[in-house]
Amino acid sequence: MTLRRRLIPYLFLAPALVLLAIFVVYPIIAVVGYSFTDYDIVRPPVFVGLANYEKLVDDPTFWLSIQHSLVYLLVTPILIVLSIGLAIVVNRAMRGIHIFRALYFVPAVSGSIAIGLAWTWLFDRNGFINSVLLSWGLIHTPIQWLANPSMVLPIAMLLTIWAGVGYYSVIFLAGLQNIPEELYDAARIDGCNSFQKHRYVSIPGLRPQITFVAVISSLAALKVFDEIYVLTGRTGGILDSGVTIVFYLWKQAFVLSHAGYASAIAMALLAMTLVFSIVNVRFLERGDAEA
Repeated sequence: MTLRRRLIPYLFLAPALVLLAIFVVYPIIAVVGYSFTDYDIVRPPVFVGLANYEKLVDDPTFWLSIQHSLVYLLVTPILIVLSIGLAIVVNRAMRGIHIFRALYFVPAVSGSIAIGLAWTWLFDRNGFINSVLLSWGLIHTPIQWLANPSMVLPIAMLLTIWAGVGYYSVIFLAGLQNIPEELYDAARIDGCNSFQKHRYVSIPGLRPQITFVAVISSLAALKVFDEIYVLTGRTGGILDSGVTIVFYLWKQAFVLSHAGYASAIAMALLAMTLVFSIVNVRFLERGDAEA
């Protein structure tokens, strides 16, 4: 094979590799470098060594943001359970089932900002939920849902679950439709009821999809930003009650102009996402091996 023919595949790959280098590789290298500098975006960066990382260790808001991000990971098992349940419900021949499938997928294709604004209106002091509760006589004064520090994070998590369950259900629905019908017939012959049929056939058959959803949903939970940004009005909530690690990164970089410190936070986030990805995959692979 001539040298020219060997180079042809790389010529086709060159545009994609150039874009990857510019928009992925270079930003990662730049963030690593900036994390060792005092950089406020306006002035040139000044090398400060490990000062930003030392500041992270003593920053209570940073540790609070990590705590909130870890709590946010609870949406992953909830999403998996609800999405599998919804996929099982719609994986049948029923009149109008295609319309129903389209309806529950609507939040997945809606803008996160638009959804956040709608939920802000729902939980507003004079919003829909308070109006319903007042009309039913369940409360006598409007509840300040988003002004209550203990409610901000649960409401944001509920929004994430509501918006994501339709998307992940489609993934599980595709997995269910690839499971051979003969396995369900064998389960019926063995005397399995509907619950046992899904427990012993559907769930094992969905292990690849469960692994995929567990990884991407946990990464999405660690990187949650839009919900917190909209629900708290860019503040992160009273007493930083809704601050997650990505929101804190954004605040340091674009509100306080501490780009160097924000880069150190980004490196901490990168380490967290790598750890959780590896743990998720290893844990679920071990489950496959035992099965």
